[in-house]
Amino acid sequence: MNTIKFMTVFILAVFSSNLLAYGSSSSSKKACNKPKFTQFTPPHMAVVAAQSEFSFQTSTSTNPDSIEVSVKKQPVEITINKVNNGYSVSGKLPASLQDTFARVEIDAKATNGCKGSDGWLLKIED
Repeated sequence: MNTIKFMTVFILAVFSSNLLAYGSSSSSKKACNKPKFTQFTPPHMAVVAAQSEFSFQTSTSTNPDSIEVSVKKQPVEITINKVNNGYSVSGKLPASLQDTFARVEIDAKATNGCKGSDGWLLKIED
């Protein structure tokens, strides 16, 4: 009988300590505030000419030095300007892209180090 009581207490103690290990730790973690991207120009799925210019805006939490833009895996040179509500970013589609669909891909980090990405699709014609 004592062995059964001992085993019951032992099993309950093991389970209760395992459950305590899964306590809420969310209060000790910082929320990740990713950079946001808006005002894509030309808009998603627009038909554009080769070497057209594009632009978008980023949130104020974006680290401007971390902004990278590529189109069909080709890096694009960009211009970044500070505006009231963040940064205005502009660039030009690569000359090699003609008669194809291409995604303008954006990658950046926020000032707190959180990574964000976005983009939009364009149809490039001659």
